[in-house]
Amino acid sequence: MPGELITMSAATFVRPGGEAALHDITWTFRDGETWAIVGPTGAGKTALVDAAAGLLRLTAGRIEWPILDAARAKGKRADWPGDAIRRVTFREDSRLFSYRGYYYQQRFEFGDDPDVPTLRAYLSSGIGSSAREVEDAAARLGVARALDLSLLKLSNGQTRRARLAKGLLAQPELLILDDPFVGLDVAGRADVDTLLGDLVRDGQRVLLVCRPDQIPAWVTHRIELDGGRVVDAGERNRGWEGAAITTPRSVPFAVPNELAEEYVAVRNVTVRHGGRTLLEGVSWTVRAGERWAVLGPNGSGKTTLLSLLCGDHPQAYSSDVRLFGTRRGSGESIWDVKRDVGFLSPEFHLYFSEPLTAFRTATTGFFDVLSDRPTSAGQDRRVRDLFEAFQILHVKDRPFATLSTGEQRLVLLARAVVKSPRLLILDEPFQVLDRVHVARLRAWLDVTLRPDQALIFVTHDVNEKPEGVTHALRLENGRVVGRGK
Repeated sequence: MPGELITMSAATFVRPGGEAALHDITWTFRDGETWAIVGPTGAGKTALVDAAAGLLRLTAGRIEWPILDAARAKGKRADWPGDAIRRVTFREDSRLFSYRGYYYQQRFEFGDDPDVPTLRAYLSSGIGSSAREVEDAAARLGVARALDLSLLKLSNGQTRRARLAKGLLAQPELLILDDPFVGLDVAGRADVDTLLGDLVRDGQRVLLVCRPDQIPAWVTHRIELDGGRVVDAGERNRGWEGAAITTPRSVPFAVPNELAEEYVAVRNVTVRHGGRTLLEGVSWTVRAGERWAVLGPNGSGKTTLLSLLCGDHPQAYSSDVRLFGTRRGSGESIWDVKRDVGFLSPEFHLYFSEPLTAFRTATTGFFDVLSDRPTSAGQDRRVRDLFEAFQILHVKDRPFATLSTGEQRLVLLARAVVKSPRLLILDEPFQVLDRVHVARLRAWLDVTLRPDQALIFVTHDVNEKPEGVTHALRLENGRVVGRGK
């Protein structure tokens, strides 16, 4: 049929290890349509875009790419789906740059690794774009000021914008976007929404994965997956309601005693790097049992503040930062720092690339390491209980690298809480999860955290914070602009 770009008919696909990923998929993507792929965490959304990009093996049915003919008609070489389709994913993993060769703390070090490309070099590589085109794309995505920064130094939001700029510079016949709004604040999401809408109106074909409540107005069609199967597909405005949410009852905590033990004490801390002030005059105290929300737009200093608490930022040792009464730089090891702290962030997720199963990935949280260590029967029971609570027990034996982004985030959340730390720091823990999982995990935190445990919860969406949050700290441009109960 004229106008067809990708067609699947009763198609079944398997992952590289042979495990079934999608079952009996019948779907046609036509010119003039813009599709959003939705569904719960682990539904098969990532698998569908992998299949559309020709990255999964077909074992039954058929798949065809008439889009290759459209590319050839423009004089482009198009022998494989990858010649016409560009996919923008959560993580860069290419010959130019891969997080596998680096560790999380490197992003806070003062010097730049000469082997890590700058954003300018990254955008210029492999696609023949001129310097002006690179600068225009960076400006359009709001990362022009970061062009000469190492990729390791970019924030989570900047990294996503950079990946999108790279995809646009390739001028693909089809641009596949995996959760393009994740990691962006409200203003950033609006900017990217407007940019992508303009591109679609200018003729750029787009297929995106996103949350049902974030489907842009310029999307014309929606396909919903669950369990690797299509459960609904068609025009986006067909009265689709989505799944109902049922959760355990949340139990908000009472405001703790103001004389309780200080877990965190930050005293008039200023952090500067590369001529930029990242934090200025920040003071903050977190006591036993307190639940804090840390709020602020992209670039406000949230990640820098957390890196000081965890001992990952080198300026933690020249600043007045105390954890459980001990000042940084007083002789404690990094392991002493992390023993009573559980941590999860989008940046940590990017750097976790160990070849472990989902289950063994979670067990590394007992030891604050990234490599596998022997565990006791009790520790194994603890991980299994968490996997059941988070509804990911079915993926426990799968390699972590083969999980969807949402499933990986749930595994890393289990890793963060597995040792029941006195201080739990969760930076955007829910940003790639569906709303049902978010509601359940909010309630789980409220019900499960002990009265002596403190929580620091960073989010761009105040609707994601647990009900038991008792305090809020707001940052803008590296300064505290609001705090209170």
